[in-house]
Amino acid sequence: MSEVFHHRFPTYDVIDKWDSPSWNDQTRTVVKKRLDEVPDRRFLTETEWEILVAVCNRLIPQPDRGNRPVPIVPFIDEKLHKNQGDGYRYEGMPPMREAWRHGIKAIDEEARARWGGGFRELPHNQQDAVLRAIQHRDIRSGAWQGLPAKQFFSSVLLRTTVSIYYAHPASWNEIGFGGPASPRGYVRLGFDRRDPWEAEERHDG
Repeated sequence: MSEVFHHRFPTYDVIDKWDSPSWNDQTRTVVKKRLDEVPDRRFLTETEWEILVAVCNRLIPQPDRGNRPVPIVPFIDEKLHKNQGDGYRYEGMPPMREAWRHGIKAIDEEARARWGGGFRELPHNQQDAVLRAIQHRDIRSGAWQGLPAKQFFSSVLLRTTVSIYYAHPASWNEIGFGGPASPRGYVRLGFDRRDPWEAEERHDG
């Protein structure tokens, strides 16, 4: 999992829209809440939390953010605390809370089966190897019994991590996203056209 990030919108900052016609009071309220209110741990144990932080740090490394990374695990924990599902469950997958507890423990046990140490203690290259193995269902630990490893990785862990990451305004800059379209909306809808208030992508070469 590469830690080299190439910014396609290096001069773009979505917060510049704060006092512009692009955002209204409702949008500003929602964005401010996401920026300022990070949930406390209420569901995961401290150990589960720390393992999941280490996992998310490898799924979406944030070396360019210094001591202000986009918080991911707090919002996963909040989702689990509130038992907020997606309205469906994959065949063979336990209920959401059970799946997360089982999956976090199994990741740690997979690390021990392969490298003799818990996931948190491994160097990054070994952590990445563990996650890739799980992604491809190349598992060695019996801790996965009752939980489909590949499906948990792709459909639960990775999907949730990415969706939470890109729900944060700090991540919108990376993809040139301007937040909710209302109230301003879009005018130039043709291919490779953009409105003046949209992000301009850098084209290398």
